[in-house]
Formats: sequence, C-alpha cells, structure tokens
Amino acid sequence: MEEITISHLLYGLFTLMIIVTMIFRKGVVLPTLLGTFVIALVYKGNIIDGFTAIFKANLVAAQELFSIFLIITFMLALLHSLRDLGADVRMIHPIQKMMVNGHVSFFVLVGITYVISLFFWPTPAVPLICALLVPAAVKAGLPAMTAAVAIALAGQGMALSSDYIVQVAPSLSAASAGISTVSVADKALVLSLIAGGVAILLAYLVYRKSIRSKNDPLNNVELQTLQTTETSTIKVRTENLNTWSKVFAILVPLSLLSVVLFMMYSKLYAGGGALVGGDGAAFVGGVAVILLLLSTVAFGKQHALDYVSNHITDGFVFAFKAMGPVIPIAGYFFLGSSDFSGAILGVEEGPSLLFDLVASTQEFLPQSALLAALSVLIIGIITGLDGSGFSGLPLTGALAASLETTSIDAATLAAIGQMGAIWTGGGTLVAWSSLIAIAGFCGVSVMDLVRKNFLPVIAGLTIATIIAVFLL
Repeated sequence: MEEITISHLLYGLFTLMIIVTMIFRKGVVLPTLLGTFVIALVYKGNIIDGFTAIFKANLVAAQELFSIFLIITFMLALLHSLRDLGADVRMIHPIQKMMVNGHVSFFVLVGITYVISLFFWPTPAVPLICALLVPAAVKAGLPAMTAAVAIALAGQGMALSSDYIVQVAPSLSAASAGISTVSVADKALVLSLIAGGVAILLAYLVYRKSIRSKNDPLNNVELQTLQTTETSTIKVRTENLNTWSKVFAILVPLSLLSVVLFMMYSKLYAGGGALVGGDGAAFVGGVAVILLLLSTVAFGKQHALDYVSNHITDGFVFAFKAMGPVIPIAGYFFLGSSDFSGAILGVEEGPSLLFDLVASTQEFLPQSALLAALSVLIIGIITGLDGSGFSGLPLTGALAASLETTSIDAATLAAIGQMGAIWTGGGTLVAWSSLIAIAGFCGVSVMDLVRKNFLPVIAGLTIATIIAVFLL
C-alpha cells in the first residue's frame, strides 16, 4: 500500500460527495467530471494535465464500455425490425391461452417477462408484455397491480440484475473491479435467481388473496381501463401480420434459444474454447445482426438498406440515452484503479487511489465477510436511488476489489453490489425509474407499486447476500 496523499484524500472526498448526491437523487456526472479534474490537477501539479485527464478518463471508459453500446444497439434494432413485421406480437400471442386463472397468470407473466427481458432488456419489452399479456391476465382474475408486481420483479429485478445474455451490468462491474466479466456474470446469475425466487414467491404468498375468480365483475372493470390505452394499438398492428411475421415469430426465438444452448454447452464441455464474457456477448450480437438483416429484407425488400440504417441508429440513440451518463462516472472510478489510472494520468504506473484508501482503514474495521457484503449491498442500494441502476456499478465494482478478503472474493462482492444497485434503480424500488412505464401500462399508481415491491425485494436481496457469503 502506498502512502496516503492529498490525491487519495481528495478521491475519498469526491467519492463521498458522489454517494451523497445519489442519496438525494441528483445527477452525479458533474461531481465525477469535477473530481477527475481536481484529482489529476493535484496529482500531476499541472492544470494542463488536469484538463487532459478529463478527456482521457472518458476516452478510456468509452473504449472499455463500447462493446456494451454495440450489443444494446443490435438487440434493440432487432426488436424494432420485429415490430415492423408484427412478429413480436405473434411470438407471445399464444401465451394468452395459458392464462386459465389468476394464479397461473401470475407465474406465466413472471416466466415470459424474465425470458424476453434477458434478451431485449425489460424497458423495451414492457410495452409488448403489458399490451398483450396483462389484459389476458386481468381477464383471468389477476389484479392489474399484482400483474405489475410480477412484471417488475421478473423483468426490472431478476432479469436485469443478472443481465446474463447482454452482459452490460456484469461488464461494468467487472471492469471497475479489474476482474473477468464471466466471473461476475456467473455469480450475479445465481444471486439474481435466489433474490428473484424469494421476492416473487413472497409477493405471491402475500398478494394471492387479492386474486379474483375468472368471472368476477371487477375483471371487466380493470380490463376496460387497460383496453382504452392499449388494445387499439395492438389491433392496428395485428392487421398487418403476414407470412413473414409468422416465420420470424418462430425463427427468432429458436435462434436465440440455440445461442443460449450453444453457449451453455461450450461453457460446460468446451473448456478453454468456451464462449464467455465478451465473446459470448459478441456471439449474441452477431446473431442479432443477421436476424436484423433478414427481417428488414423480409419487411422492406427494396427499402431494406434504409430500414437497417434507421433501426441501428435508433438502437444507438437508445443505448447512449441509457448508458451515456455512465461513461464519465466510470471514468472517475477508473481513475481510482491502478489498471486504468496510468493511462488517464499519463504516467507509466498509476496510483490505486480507492484501494489504498480502503486498505488504510482495514485495521479499524471488523474483518467480516458478512459485514463487507452487507456494506456493498447497501452502497449498491444507495447508488440505485438515482433511478438508473447502472450508474452505481463502477463504484460497487471498485469497492468490491478493495474489500476482497480471503473469506469473500471480488466477483461475489461485485455481484452483490450489482444486485443492490439494479434491483433498486433498475425499476423495483424507486418511483422515478423505469417502473413508471410498468405502472402506466398497467394503469396503477407507481407509488403503490413501489410499496408492494418493497418487502419482497428487500427480503430477496438480504437472503441472497447471506447465501452468497456462506455458500458461494
């Protein structure tokens, strides 16, 4: 450990400032950019180096994270092309027949939301799910509020917190921790299933008494509210379905399922040739691009060149809107890691600002893996209060690397922090997140939805963290 300098103290001060800013639900881009400048200025003693460090920090972060932008772009472009054909509607339309009563409908919503959200992220998937499946679920006796809980816990919670297919979240966590993406992704998948399983089961047990019979008059009352907002849109889209929509409604799910099965096979049996981490995401992205090309040709033929460009442009716009603010935040926390600080500060061997600070306090802290895990979880929850879920991952990842001990490794801590940040800010515990979309489509109060989610989510996160400490 290096001697603690003014640069270390400034880094600690700005980090605390960023956490406080998150608690008050304000943007943290300004303090991260300012912190990068001030710390570089003091470390190098040159104002020019302070200016250049801001640019270099963002450039390093962009280089490390650009693969994330690409995978989001391609998956969103594919989803938009499927909407052109109406294939997205056909993919899940048959699921409506499975909703024989409210109890079954709850778990059908959970399962379908989880699967679709793994591939396309929950926010783009929510309009499709809410428009097609929620009315059928309400008609079967599931209250709209309980349907909203099921969608939020399965999509914004369980699916997004692992992000196992697109791997945006584990990539952010791993990059800041200086460890492999696959190590975080695997731990996050296990923890997300535990947290999600506990939260979903508890929510069902608590709210099952509100589920009505299929013939209850209240079903029609709620259904009319949903139909005024969604049914007309779906009717227009279903009229345009054709042979190609049927083809791609089968081809796309089978292709993506084949991708998952092949990745699982390569991981279990291919040894060193396994598609993991960045290679796995690249494989998914490549398949998405080919499906995008085929679907746009099927829809437009002579206009396919323009359609492909438009869909990819829309995908990039979405990616940068969702992830753009993360770049300066990641740049600041990369500055605290010796793996990146050298490139940012223009020195051969960069300082480990965050690690040195944490190491300097180790003798004053209890050496407890459970305490470290709960601390990272709480920090993750705090960072999620900004309503994003992703902006705090550079911080939790960096802290995970600093708090690693012989009792608990950095990958497990990073996955725990990821759980706290995304379950909170990704859209289950804060009303100013994408949870608003779920509440709007389901016609329920977003604040009531937050209150319904709170107990199941906190129970799930707590149990998952304890299991991570003692069993993973």
